[in-house]
Amino acid sequence: MKKIDFQNGIPEDFYWFNEPENHHLDEGLVIKTNPETDFWQRTHYGFKRDNGHCLLTELEEGFSFSAHFEFEPENLYDQSGLIVRVNKDNWIKVSTEYEDGDMNKLGSVVTNLGFSDWASTDISSEISSMWYRVKSSANDFLIENSLDGEDWSQMRVAHLHKETDRFEVGIYACSPRQGRFNCKVDEAVVGKSDWG
Repeated sequence: MKKIDFQNGIPEDFYWFNEPENHHLDEGLVIKTNPETDFWQRTHYGFKRDNGHCLLTELEEGFSFSAHFEFEPENLYDQSGLIVRVNKDNWIKVSTEYEDGDMNKLGSVVTNLGFSDWASTDISSEISSMWYRVKSSANDFLIENSLDGEDWSQMRVAHLHKETDRFEVGIYACSPRQGRFNCKVDEAVVGKSDWG
């Protein structure tokens, strides 16, 4: 396992996809989202968005990737979490998404062949930090979350149909509406998957 301490900066093997206008270091990597940014493809709403902010690295199949987020959402659908990408039509994201002052959505989106789905559960808006983890076994994925980074809960098992042995994996944040919000990632852990 390799621990990444974002308090010391962005590692050399990470790179931006849709870099936000504002980000800085403050006991972690702080991202301020641009408005009208999102990841979604077609289903129900019809639109296609691939302009959310990502900080990615390339990993071979059989990886485990986790990260700890603190977030201060302000606008409907503000979200931050992990993303696994093959391309714009094939990817997975897991995050907490802002709904209102009482309840948020803890959920995941799996996009295959240009169509997204969304699985979610309600959580209290008082929760302002979360660990997320994705484990790979070839093109199958175990998606989990944790409040403390030790006790993990399964959210979903999913499959990406686009065959590949390398993935772009990392953190993401976006604000689908007009507003902006801040989120912070203070550490991540990369290693080999023990799943499957």
